[in-house]
Amino acid sequence: MSNTRNIVAVAGAFAAALAASSVAHAQAAQEKCYGVSMAGENDCAAGPGTTCAGTSTVDYQGNAWTFVDAGTCMEIELPKMDDHARMGSLEPLDRDLPMDG
Repeated sequence: MSNTRNIVAVAGAFAAALAASSVAHAQAAQEKCYGVSMAGENDCAAGPGTTCAGTSTVDYQGNAWTFVDAGTCMEIELPKMDDHARMGSLEPLDRDLPMDG
C-alpha cells in the first residue's frame, strides 16, 4: 500500500514539475511591451494612472504594458498621431498618458 502511495506522490510531483516548466517556457517566450494596449486591456501596472491589469485609461498608454511574443514589441505599429509614427517599446513611454484631472 505504501509503494502505491509513493508512486502516486512521485507521479504527482512529476506532473507538477512539467506544468511549471510549461508555464516558465511560455513566459520566457514573451516580453513586456509598453504603449500597445487599448484602454483597460493592459496586463499590469507601469506607472501613474495604472494599478494593475485592466486599469489603463487611454488607448496605447505609454506607461502601461502587455505581454507580446518575444522579439515583436518594437515591430508593433500603432495608428499615427499628428502624423508621427508610434511603435511599441520595451521601456515605459512618456506619450499617451492620462490627463490629470
